[in-house]
Amino acid sequence: MDDDGDGALRSLAERAGSLLLARHRRAVTAESCTGGWVAKFLTDIPGSSQWFECGYVTYSNAAKQQSIGVRPETLTAFGAVSGPTAEQMAVGALQASGADVSVAITGIAGPDGGSPGKPVGLVWFALAVRGAAPIVRRQHFSGDRERIRRASVATALQMLIEAALS
Repeated sequence: MDDDGDGALRSLAERAGSLLLARHRRAVTAESCTGGWVAKFLTDIPGSSQWFECGYVTYSNAAKQQSIGVRPETLTAFGAVSGPTAEQMAVGALQASGADVSVAITGIAGPDGGSPGKPVGLVWFALAVRGAAPIVRRQHFSGDRERIRRASVATALQMLIEAALS
């Protein structure tokens, strides 16, 4: 990981953390293609235990089902990389953790695994806040695996910032 990329992500994580703390909210992450990077950047912040509840790395479909309650029929109908799966990941992580806000990420970081309908770089995000309807976003990033994952982490951190500001 390069220092410039880490610095930008660290800055986003610090902003998310300070906003969550100021609003007395606790966050949880549910990650697939980022493999825990969002949780890593959040917990790199000193004092993060005051506003970070936990993180789920649910890389396999079985883990998505067992840990955070993604329904098998959702995975069958839409696949792991889909808006409905991201939404269920975010809602399930929120329910499983007792946190106030969750962000979920599922995508195809490459270099393989893509298809015409779901190309490498396709990433779905979902944000769930207690008492509000989940927000689902689709992004398509270019570049290699690391670049796609970094862009995904930045997007997830930005979503946490937006949730804390709302």
